[in-house]
Amino acid sequence: MSAAPSAAVRSALTLALASVLLTSGAQAAPRELRASRFVQVRAADKFERSRIANTGISIEAVLSDSVWGFATEKMVDSLKSSGFKVMGNFDASVARGGHQDGFDFPAADARYHNYTEMTSKLKFIAQSHADIARLSSIGKTLEGRDIWALHINSSPEALASRSSTKPGIIYVANHHAREHLSAEVPLMFAQHILTNRMQPEIAALLEARDIWIVPMLNADGVEHDIATGRYQYWRKNRRNNGDGTFGVDLNRNYGFQWGTGGSSNDTSSDVYMGPNPFSEPETQVFKAFVEGLPNVKILLSFHTFSELILYPWGHTHDTIGKQDDLRVHEKMARTMAAWNGYVPQQSSDLYIASGDTTDWSYGQLGIISFTFELSPRNTAGMGGFYPGAKIVDKAFADNLKPMLYLLDLANDPYRALTNRPTGFLKSYVQPQPELSQFWSR
Repeated sequence: MSAAPSAAVRSALTLALASVLLTSGAQAAPRELRASRFVQVRAADKFERSRIANTGISIEAVLSDSVWGFATEKMVDSLKSSGFKVMGNFDASVARGGHQDGFDFPAADARYHNYTEMTSKLKFIAQSHADIARLSSIGKTLEGRDIWALHINSSPEALASRSSTKPGIIYVANHHAREHLSAEVPLMFAQHILTNRMQPEIAALLEARDIWIVPMLNADGVEHDIATGRYQYWRKNRRNNGDGTFGVDLNRNYGFQWGTGGSSNDTSSDVYMGPNPFSEPETQVFKAFVEGLPNVKILLSFHTFSELILYPWGHTHDTIGKQDDLRVHEKMARTMAAWNGYVPQQSSDLYIASGDTTDWSYGQLGIISFTFELSPRNTAGMGGFYPGAKIVDKAFADNLKPMLYLLDLANDPYRALTNRPTGFLKSYVQPQPELSQFWSR
């Protein structure tokens, strides 16, 4: 993790952060009850960070001496009474408001895809490579939007039946609404491998693998976050909790070890875990989808931010009990980190968080599972979720080789333990994708 900034740097970061959060001009509308404070809390290690997470604060950035996260006034009071020092406390509510027509990104971030544009791009990709790619809806969000999955398989029968005997891999993104970069990277990956499908190494992978890409699981939350033309810092889905609050944290709603720490039963919390496991349509859909693909050996979930490669467990500080499984997660994470410069670690080394996707996919189904926390690195929360359009190409370039590595190992992840370089990676040279046409609106 990055070192703690100096007093002068911290002061500059704090002022800049306040400027970002205290954005003027949000439309007047009835304000939802929600975590409206953005706070910095002193924390020395993963155990103190886990205690903070248990108060219901959604930790968004981890520094060597503190964390930043969204909290309610009640959570802030609870922290103080428990002896934690609150080092910064900002009102973030004025940067958030109700819906307007448009549902689009601020003009400076027009490169990112809203739901309609994401749907159009996925359809374009599938139609352009209809012999090996097919787009399908795997279910509906709470507000009735299709959850799209792009299926890539060289077998027409597999595309028609949505099942395959080839070893499979799933790339999924946008569990959290404000993490827009997380959707762009797998979308670009799909475009890249299909555009370069005749390149020998890519062709071999496309012939031998069953590939699924689900780039926008939380479409309702995404649309809410950009509905006013100003970012709302929205994380959850759009469940009406019936008490003036909205949303369940989809990445705290999975059933394996649900509710055992690092989540909250406070509906106003950004890490509200829901009334019960898999209470939300989005997690129910994804659960049924993954369970219906017994050939899947690897799952990668994209999030932002901090430049980390995380692996189970998240719900406990204990390590994976099966030694080969622990070793393969560790080895694969270290290998990928050598390419993208991220920090590889067990999820709970940050803080305890239960009910997340990869604990479930590995713990319940035995799928080798990773979370990529994409760029930027920790910057005390400044711009982490909204780093601008220029970072998209960097995030994709940083992670192309790791994504291909996982695709290659999907037939047998334990090959990673042989210490032999993956064959195609020794000779693979990244072709230059034609991005200008792909990203034009």
